[in-house]
Amino acid sequence: MALWTMILRKMANNKWLQLNLWIGLTVCVALFSSMPLYSEAILQRTLQKELQSVQLQEGVYPGYIRIGTTVSSSAMDEKTIEAIKRADRFVQSIPGRAGLEALSVYQQRFTQRLKVYGADATDQEKQSQKTAGSIKSLSGMEKRVRLIDGVMPAVRADGIYEALVTQKFLIATKRDLGDELIAEAPDKTKFRVIPVGIMETNPAADPYLPFLTSEDSDGFIIPFDQFESDFILGGKTKLASLDWRLALKYEQLTIDKIDAFVQTDKDIRRYFRGRIGVDEVNIPAVSTVDSYQGKQEKLDVMMLSLYSPVMLMLAFYLYMAANLIIERQKTEISVLRSRGASRLQIMTAYTFESLFLGVSALAVGPFLGILFTKVLGASNGFLEFVNRSALEVSLTSSAYFVSSVAVAAALALILIPAFMATRVSIVSHKQQNARHNKLTFWHKTGLDFILVGIAVYLLYNFNKRQEDLQRLGLDSDAFQLDPMLFLMPSLFALGGGLLLLRVYPWFIRLVYLAGRRWWSPALYNTLVQISRSSGQYQTIKLFLIMTVATGLFSANSARTINDNMESKIQYNIGADMTIMTRWESDSRPSTYLSSAPQQVEAAASSSNRVQYIEPPFQPFEELEGILASAKVFKKENARFVTPSSGTSGATTLVGIDTMDFGQTAWMKDGLLDHPINGYLNLLAPNTKAVLVSRSIAEKAKVKLGDTIALSWDGLDQAPFVVYGIIDYWPSWNPLPNGNNNDKEKVAQPNLIVGHLGTIQKRLVVEPYEVWLKLKDGVASQTVYDQLAEKKLKIINLQDATQELIQSKNDPFRLAINGVMTLGFVISMLISFFGFLLFWVLTLSGRTLQYGVLRAMGIPFGQIIGMLVSEQLLTSGAAVVLGVIIGNTISELFVPLFEISFSTKDQVPPFEMIQQLSDYLQLYSIVGITLTIGLLILGYRLSRIRIAQALKLGEE
Repeated sequence: MALWTMILRKMANNKWLQLNLWIGLTVCVALFSSMPLYSEAILQRTLQKELQSVQLQEGVYPGYIRIGTTVSSSAMDEKTIEAIKRADRFVQSIPGRAGLEALSVYQQRFTQRLKVYGADATDQEKQSQKTAGSIKSLSGMEKRVRLIDGVMPAVRADGIYEALVTQKFLIATKRDLGDELIAEAPDKTKFRVIPVGIMETNPAADPYLPFLTSEDSDGFIIPFDQFESDFILGGKTKLASLDWRLALKYEQLTIDKIDAFVQTDKDIRRYFRGRIGVDEVNIPAVSTVDSYQGKQEKLDVMMLSLYSPVMLMLAFYLYMAANLIIERQKTEISVLRSRGASRLQIMTAYTFESLFLGVSALAVGPFLGILFTKVLGASNGFLEFVNRSALEVSLTSSAYFVSSVAVAAALALILIPAFMATRVSIVSHKQQNARHNKLTFWHKTGLDFILVGIAVYLLYNFNKRQEDLQRLGLDSDAFQLDPMLFLMPSLFALGGGLLLLRVYPWFIRLVYLAGRRWWSPALYNTLVQISRSSGQYQTIKLFLIMTVATGLFSANSARTINDNMESKIQYNIGADMTIMTRWESDSRPSTYLSSAPQQVEAAASSSNRVQYIEPPFQPFEELEGILASAKVFKKENARFVTPSSGTSGATTLVGIDTMDFGQTAWMKDGLLDHPINGYLNLLAPNTKAVLVSRSIAEKAKVKLGDTIALSWDGLDQAPFVVYGIIDYWPSWNPLPNGNNNDKEKVAQPNLIVGHLGTIQKRLVVEPYEVWLKLKDGVASQTVYDQLAEKKLKIINLQDATQELIQSKNDPFRLAINGVMTLGFVISMLISFFGFLLFWVLTLSGRTLQYGVLRAMGIPFGQIIGMLVSEQLLTSGAAVVLGVIIGNTISELFVPLFEISFSTKDQVPPFEMIQQLSDYLQLYSIVGITLTIGLLILGYRLSRIRIAQALKLGEE
């Protein structure tokens, strides 16, 4: 009890310091808990959206499962009957295996196909009748079909089967309801059947798993129990197939159930493979679900790397807060040691104190983590948020586990100063108080050089890897950031900050020596104070350096990643929307898509050239919300020949109308030597003018004004004149194909751009794409509705707007934008609290000094001037150093993000983006934070009374 009393008394005496330490622990818990919370929530949302898209693409409920199997046995022996019973039991276990509720289940049985004719049919009618169908059963028949006419079938004891039939099948039998029919098996076994009802699909009966009569409209449906007794157990005729269908509640499919769902799919396929007959399993959602396996682990690793800068900041903050508390209690600790208290006893007291803070932080932190997670989900860029639907977040055991580990690590960190203090005697403590300018631990050990060296070494390796990928045209993995890309800048920023802080005291001494005869008393006092006590300022300066440096790096990284991903999408599509329509022709099939190689080959192999009928272009020009439209013809594997050098080869040919293309196409500035409209103006006057890619110019030694001949698929060559050489063109990828086995000679794509009208007149008319540019604010759905209303035959459509939205909602991209924003905001809050904590305690420690200065007659204004100049030379200098380091790590490390993109598809080239608004935003936040801190410090300074200060000195 005495121990707890002492602990609580100590915490009460240092309540503001303890509060700051608790805030740091709580933020630490919130950060770590937000990692599993975010990865689960965002992946859950994207999984549900992709499952919903399955319904749009496949036309079935996302939880749909169909299992079908033939029955290979010719007779219903005991083995076959038992196999069917076991299969029924296995299907009943599927919802439990997947961990999902079954919303709807039904099964069907089918006999072999039977010849059907009227009971009163003549021999001639029997021979001419071609109608055939099977006897079937459907579980829950009464609830799943709708009667058009007649009644539901009943079980009769006279050997006649009452059945439901479709209208189509009844017409085919040439009989009416109530007429007796004969269903004759191949072995001449006959069954008497009377259709008593006409059925059709009842979509309202089961919205999840409707029974579609159109799937198999031939045959008779009899009561399920009657079928079981007569055909399964009775074996009256050969069974043809069995069918089970389930609709599982896909909304219950959470990230932690993915493995179970995928395993269930494997179990189903393994169980039915050859067990009864030839199986067919259809689970449309399994490919979507399977793609999420392992995603959460990758996302957690990436978030851990994204959080690494702010985690370093938190570690410094916790250590600084704990160290400040211990510094105020070092005298007490040394006295306790001198009076016989053991180190274990003292550490036990501090351990209980830390545990109290840790448990309380663990109680509050995860709920703050939920808030952090929702902030991540609403991010759209660095310090940018949109009104996106909030993530559904709930606390999980994994979040508490990660939080507990974080608390344990943090407590171990904050106990280090206490452990170090227990080694100091009262004499050593007094000696240390008189020496403020000694070297810190990291400068003694050369930690700054070590960290910078590690970062530079890793940078060299990444640059070398990136050069190899670009040189060989190889492809890196799909967009997946390497965690080291965020750890390296943090190491460099920390090492660089420590390195500059090693040099900065010498700079202050140089300034002091240079003007010591002219400095005012306030500035003189400040320079002496900073030069003699440089060690005590290093923690707060390192805080500010890391905050500003990582903030700049985060801003430039997020802007660069977002801009390059968006530019890639817009460039690859070429315009806001591209459409390929169906062209009528004299070939079979009548459609043709110029970008499909197999159709090109089919056309080429035809003895007669396919003639196409060009559809009207006017409907596209009349679309509302369209700013411009253009015809763009693309022909892969066209052939070129240069008469001057005799060089020939394959090329992509693009035909355009220069005016329309210039108004419609999207092109990033700086990719071409001149603006794209300049090249279009160059082409416009001469219908024979073409632009060629630099790969052709270098390979064929083509110069401006040279003639180049074009053709394809046996067409006569048509001459054109080279008017320009280009490196890029909307939707064309100039990067080499990395599939070439000869690494020394990587294939370089070729391109020729000419007039569409000339190509059509001198070569041939073939299908072209329609490119559209939308007016600002026009939704894609508006265009889709108009295309449907005009009944245009669309066979392919690419929408840049929708792809950009999909890209922005990618879990990994959301994590990058959200964590960088959240990390910077938390860093600023940590710096703000650390700034106040440090300077408030510093002012408290200098109360006597300021009282003496005021008693000596120095005005309050000069005291404020001393404080401001001290802030400028410490905090202000740290901000400047942070800007220098931030710009340095941006220039060095941001270009490395290119390695995380698909290298062979990264067009336009990866480019680092720096935007002035990001810098202004960052500087504003830092400036406001420091200004608020200064105002608080100034207010506290104004409350110091001279008499109290002098009395304190006497005591």
